[in-house]
Amino acid sequence: MNTTDRIKILLVDDHQMILESLKLLFRRIPNVEIVNTISDSRQVLPWLSTNKVDLIVSDFNMPYLSGVDLTLQIRQQHLAIKVILLTMLEDAAHIREAIKAGVNGYILKKSEREELERAIELIMQGKRYFSPAIIDELSAYTDEDQNNAQPATIQNLTEREIEVLKHIAMEYSSPEIADKLFISLSTVETHRRNLFHKLNVKSAIGLTKYALKHGLVE
Repeated sequence: MNTTDRIKILLVDDHQMILESLKLLFRRIPNVEIVNTISDSRQVLPWLSTNKVDLIVSDFNMPYLSGVDLTLQIRQQHLAIKVILLTMLEDAAHIREAIKAGVNGYILKKSEREELERAIELIMQGKRYFSPAIIDELSAYTDEDQNNAQPATIQNLTEREIEVLKHIAMEYSSPEIADKLFISLSTVETHRRNLFHKLNVKSAIGLTKYALKHGLVE
């Protein structure tokens, strides 16, 4: 792979020492190029106005703009850029907040280089990646999406419902799903309602959690 094919990455963290450590770590990953590091999250959007990257790897907790706030802004202005939150936070509330914002990956800072390399590979293929501990935390979390009723197993879903579920977990809107699966918008909405009922969840986050737990989205 030549230089032009390398995955261009921007690192964002408010601690300069961590940025330097991350640069050393990423240099051990083939086919990636660190094009810049930014310690003030407010500078990311102005920098992106004149520079191109494929992937942003950001901390979660930062002054001024958190990793979630930054993700929301990037989703509005630079939809093609992938975002990984690399963080020490592994509680379900923060994870759900990140999923809702539209991150492509949520990886713990204690993860090994091999996991980070695999995550980048999957994310650049259009998939999402969450550290195994993150999936476990989501699976164990009890909230408004759960009650005493038992959700359906994957075998109870139709093939089309599984396809729709996968696309929901990958953040596609209902119109986009309709286009991709060559079905009507009303059919997508019917499948969505059936998924809510069968899986006993009340939101797209609940559907995403189910898809992650059952390996429907890598």
